[in-house]
Amino acid sequence: MYGPLLQGCATVLYEGKPVGTPDAGAFWRVIQEYNVKTLFAAPTAIRAIKTDDPHGSMPKAHNLGMLKAVFLAGERCDPDTLRWVEDILNVPAVDHWWQTELGWPGIGNQLGLGFIKSRHGACASAVCGYALEVLNDHGEKVPNGVMGNLVIKLPLPPGTLPTLYNNTQKFIETYLKPNPGYYTTGDAGFIDDDGYVHIMARCDDVINTAGHRLSTGAIEEVLLDHPDVAECAVIGVHDTLKGEVAVGFVTLVKGARIDKALLCQELVLRVRDTIGPVAFFKKVRVVTALPKTRSGKILRGTMKKIANGEPYTITPTIEDPTIFDYLAPEIRSLVSS
Repeated sequence: MYGPLLQGCATVLYEGKPVGTPDAGAFWRVIQEYNVKTLFAAPTAIRAIKTDDPHGSMPKAHNLGMLKAVFLAGERCDPDTLRWVEDILNVPAVDHWWQTELGWPGIGNQLGLGFIKSRHGACASAVCGYALEVLNDHGEKVPNGVMGNLVIKLPLPPGTLPTLYNNTQKFIETYLKPNPGYYTTGDAGFIDDDGYVHIMARCDDVINTAGHRLSTGAIEEVLLDHPDVAECAVIGVHDTLKGEVAVGFVTLVKGARIDKALLCQELVLRVRDTIGPVAFFKKVRVVTALPKTRSGKILRGTMKKIANGEPYTITPTIEDPTIFDYLAPEIRSLVSS
């Protein structure tokens, strides 16, 4: 917020769903009316628009000539969503990462300093002020391409959170103590040989299947690549033999006519072909909707607790408080099947 204001830039805040108000063109109307130059949105919002308008007819019906870039953040962005934005809007789609605790982006494409070519599924690089590394569970640095725990070398740059309100000890225990000398982000990912940072999932969402560490984000990436899949959530479920196994839930794009059973078979085969048999991905179900917060984040943690028979509470920021009345039985049914 402060950066644009210090430069004298206006910021337009849009509250509400990006679709159904009355259609999937709400963002484009706002951009046209206020001559918006840069759009910041959650990938979930773009996927919701893409679900209702898969061919991108609505953006073409508006004058979006002022739009220069779209930044996507708040959750991991899948390659298919990035490609859709680039193809339909013909502007750079920047997948960037930060946390509330950081106060400003830690990884991304600093367009003002020169555009770094996009690599779908990855953020471009660490921004100025951040030294990122990937460590294993023993606190040791891992080679490029190996997934581990994303950390930031201390000291953190100005503007980041120095403590927690009235709870400095919790700040130390949560962020600084797990990996001395580093701020622990709680995210899992890897850095490739070219320095691109791949955020794959929250560390809690990395599952261990028969001794193999698997990213739910990597599996979701495969599911979202199917042309009939609009959104998805992959969670880890307790398994007596393998420790944990991944199960998936998907929603369909508007107008999809594929048989649901056939789609599930195709998705299982796609994961096996792309990631391999080690993923042990055998259960996926088509649902009408996924649980989200009002900012668009999918409540995978709550879904996982339901699947594992654990107590759960519904966050007050949930978009539809009644969704688990429908979804909880679907989750339990898939897991027990």
